[in-house]
Amino acid sequence: MALTPDLDLTRDALASSTLSHGLHLLGDRWTVAVILGAFLGVRRFDDWQARLGIPRHTLAERLKALTELGLLRQRPYQQRPLRQGYHLTAKGLALYNHVLMMWTWERRWGVRASMLPQRLVHRGCGHAFVPQMACAACGDRVGVGDLMFSLHVNAALQARVPPRLRAARLSPEASAQMGLGLRVDRWALLIVSAVLLGCHYFDQLSHVLGIGSSVLARRLAGMVDSGLLLCQADLNDARRRIYRLTPASRDLFGYIICFSSWASRYHFHEPSSIRPTHKGCGQPFVPQVVCSHCHAPLQPWEVRPEGLEGAAG
Repeated sequence: MALTPDLDLTRDALASSTLSHGLHLLGDRWTVAVILGAFLGVRRFDDWQARLGIPRHTLAERLKALTELGLLRQRPYQQRPLRQGYHLTAKGLALYNHVLMMWTWERRWGVRASMLPQRLVHRGCGHAFVPQMACAACGDRVGVGDLMFSLHVNAALQARVPPRLRAARLSPEASAQMGLGLRVDRWALLIVSAVLLGCHYFDQLSHVLGIGSSVLARRLAGMVDSGLLLCQADLNDARRRIYRLTPASRDLFGYIICFSSWASRYHFHEPSSIRPTHKGCGQPFVPQVVCSHCHAPLQPWEVRPEGLEGAAG
């Protein structure tokens, strides 16, 4: 029988997690798309606008925010008139593990309208590869079932809990045609995290996430329709519905943990309140994304994307 989670502890741990705080900054679909474009070599405003179809005002806001956060820096590419390009900083480049997990998930489960590389080639070994999650301590490949989680509320982050996130309404068309920037937005990732931590019932999810009942019901229905959650009758009480992760949402583990690790190390400089331990070696789990062929850790300058139409030169 599954253990009943400590709902107050889970609520406070999620609210004070580097995942939740980081998603408040970088979790909307346009920001995700701009970051991905930067790793694919997009540098100029007009190129981002043409590739993404993003409104110009929205793009300007996202580029400004990413620059202020220290992920992008401006560099002029034309003097008359002055035009600025946007380049990843060291802090931005540190998101690469997260971006690789994004690519892996999209290639398997996503239906993004924007183009993605058809394959990645590791210059170090010369082979096409699939990014794999490994334990930085022992080097073993790791899946979500190889970890156990402990919760430790971070008082510093809890004291500056961001304003409650607005859960945007999704149209039926969006629910049916979701890419990573839509069905896997910040609320979806927090819901997946809550289920991963043992919250399987509507009332549990409402308690730990602080989402209104009607909004949560709409969110859960959309995630069920799009294959991110499985909803079943509770065998112990047919009046209740139980929510479980699907293969698609379990595969988001790498995306979630790499982002949380980045936010902890490079932005907040605080330990996350959700702390994974690798069962295999007993060490605190620090994610490392490696080449599936040679098992070497991956760096953005060592990987060549191929099969990307309209890639920036």
